Amino acid sequence: MLLTISGLPGSGTTTVSRILAERYRLEMVSAGEVFRSLAREYGMSLAEFGELAESDDSIDLKIDERQRQIANTRDNLILEGRLAGHMAGRALKVWIKAPVEVRVNRIAGRESGLFEEKLDETKEREASEATRYSSIYSIDIRDLSIYDLIVDSSKWDQYMVADIISCAIDTFSEEFCDKI
Repeated sequence: MLLTISGLPGSGTTTVSRILAERYRLEMVSAGEVFRSLAREYGMSLAEFGELAESDDSIDLKIDERQRQIANTRDNLILEGRLAGHMAGRALKVWIKAPVEVRVNRIAGRESGLFEEKLDETKEREASEATRYSSIYSIDIRDLSIYDLIVDSSKWDQYMVADIISCAIDTFSEEFCDKI
């Protein structure tokens, strides 16, 4: 089975992916963790690194090509990342959404920052990513038509969101899961 989990910053994609990876004993590959580690390696904030990525397509291309290769060569894994659904041709594709205020509260909590500061950073980051995805891949990140399931994580905690996704996974027979 190949599962992609995508969503905007703070929507809960990484947390839910970890829960599902443990539940189904799947490997998890996270584009966000790769991006954050690269930002640290460069000694930059996410916003600064995002600005660099706007002028250097190779950063996004490296991350996305790695996910594409993994999706095409391995099974029994979760690809987590904003564009994971676009990088994997054969997968059960999930988008996790939440209002910006909810997402920023989560980000501010995990990164120890003020709400207004994190709101500005999040808006800048999302605008930067939308610009890059459009220019590099002609992808409109707001177009959710490629996803099989869209879950609003502001309505449930991470375990309930994972349960909803599990219902979708478990609904499909093993035969069907082998084909996606």
